[in-house]
Amino acid sequence: MRVAIYHPWVYLKSGLERTLLEIVRRSRHDWTIYTNHYDRDASYPELKTMPVVELSRVSVRRSYGSVVSAGLQMLRTKLDMDRFDALVISCEGLGDLITPRNSSRPVLCLCFTPLRATFDHEYRARLLHRAGKWRPLVNLLELGFRALDRFCWRRYSAVVAVSETIRQRIAVGGLYPADAVQILHPGIDEAQIRPSTRSDPYFLVPGRIMWTKNVELAVAAFELARPRLPANFRLAIAGMVDDKSRDYFAGLQREAARIGGIEFHSGPPDAEMRTLYDHCTAVLFTAFNEDWGLVPVEGMAAGKPVIGVNVGGPTESILDGVTGFLEPNDPAAFAERMVLLANDPALVRSLGAAATERAHLFTWQIFVSGLDDALERMVAEAKPSPAAR
Repeated sequence: MRVAIYHPWVYLKSGLERTLLEIVRRSRHDWTIYTNHYDRDASYPELKTMPVVELSRVSVRRSYGSVVSAGLQMLRTKLDMDRFDALVISCEGLGDLITPRNSSRPVLCLCFTPLRATFDHEYRARLLHRAGKWRPLVNLLELGFRALDRFCWRRYSAVVAVSETIRQRIAVGGLYPADAVQILHPGIDEAQIRPSTRSDPYFLVPGRIMWTKNVELAVAAFELARPRLPANFRLAIAGMVDDKSRDYFAGLQREAARIGGIEFHSGPPDAEMRTLYDHCTAVLFTAFNEDWGLVPVEGMAAGKPVIGVNVGGPTESILDGVTGFLEPNDPAAFAERMVLLANDPALVRSLGAAATERAHLFTWQIFVSGLDDALERMVAEAKPSPAAR
């Protein structure tokens, strides 16, 4: 089966780009990736050998003007669907906007999240706070987008969400009925589930370094915990920093210099990141309301306990007290768990062993096979989108 998959921007080494890569690599179907912004050098090098088509380029900035401009470009986008049996929209907010002109074939939504600025209450509240005097205009834009997005979602013949958190966000937003949404968790390569017995004196904060990842929580928790940690214990923060996050990263660096004992690994290659996972004592996952999150699964695959915020995706991957800990978005709570793990190697080993077992539930093999099955069911039914009937 020939499948087109659209994602608005492919320009980072993040979980989204990793998911696209694994789908094309592992699927039993033939895929072509379409995007409005492709950065060959900044994203995964493996994508260079795959069919990636860049359409009219849009900005990756997240200012309101840039987002509106990108959305209008997506509404005008027309793919050559005669070449394909199905279309998959990789949705993290704006991808839905190409559906009105591209629903001549069955369309499946692979939903990482509806637009967070509109449908994620935590994210929306923070953005409204930052909007200040522009809040009335932001509310007006939000109302317009909600109506437009619901219109676009009517074109979907099937919907797959990456977590229960996202399924509920879809339903509460009035986009699609919850009982019609299938859940498939992105994950890791089964072969990468290799527990490490090494436990060096550091906590690891892996993943993109940006404001939504709430890395300052780990920094503040480390400052509180440090007087009670064994000597030489440190905090390692490792991940990609894109241009729009440079100021945020600089702020973290200033705070780290003040505290001491904190090191940064900016844009580490996969091999270095795997070594950081293997050698750490435990993994910290601090995002304030993550949609799913590959980091907890990657940490568990390395046999490490994971301390995560007790909201969103981590509540579906981490078993509290079994494979790690779920804590409120509070530095003192995180600090207590960090002190506990740093001073109890036996507990680290016990939680890590359980984490390794749980990691087998979240593999790319399971995810891609389930997505292939969902596509085949949709095409076999040959059901046009509800709006096209």
